[in-house]
Order: sequence, then C-alpha cells, then structure tokens
Amino acid sequence: MSSSTAIPQLSPKDLKARLDAGDDLFLLDVRELHERDICHIGGELIPKDTVAQNLARIPRDKEIIVYCRSGGRSNWVAQELVSRHGYAQVSNLAGGMLRWSDDVDPSVTKY
Repeated sequence: MSSSTAIPQLSPKDLKARLDAGDDLFLLDVRELHERDICHIGGELIPKDTVAQNLARIPRDKEIIVYCRSGGRSNWVAQELVSRHGYAQVSNLAGGMLRWSDDVDPSVTKY
C-alpha cells in the first residue's frame, strides 16, 4: 500500500453513537501525557512519536479509532498503521478533541 491510503474519517457524533451502542472499539490517543491530563475520551495513550515502538499494545482484531487534539497527528498515525504496519480497520476521529468538544460534549476543555 502507498502512504497516501485514504483513512476513513469518523465524526465525533458518529463515534459517540457507536460508543453508546457498545461497539467494541479500540480508542488510541496519540497526544502527549500533558494533553491527556487536560481532557480525554478514554482509550490507550500512546504518543505519536512512540507508536512504532508500542505496536504490541494496539490490537489487530479490533477496529481502531485514532484521536488527537485536532485530527492531524491522529490521521498521520492512522496512515502509518495501515500502510507501514498492516492494520486493517483504522479510522481517524475527524477534528479530534476540539470537534468532540464542539459537537458532543461542550464540557470537554479546549486547549
């Protein structure tokens, strides 16, 4: 696969609906620890620069939703998981935590 694989973009509202429905998703937070301390929606914290060293923590048998502050870093990581590491079901949280705050939960702190 090329590194320009189109990564599916999941809106915050769609992710919330899937979480509420009990879908078995793996949330991958690729922000830094200090960012997660500000706000998060759960999942496994593996900062972007350490993902390649932590592939064992990312299951291959679940759908993975990658998120960050605004969607850029997470989209890059999603691309890497698919094109370089062979993961099959990977989506990016479109707009990241900023859009989650706008569209789903205004109590989530923006930074």
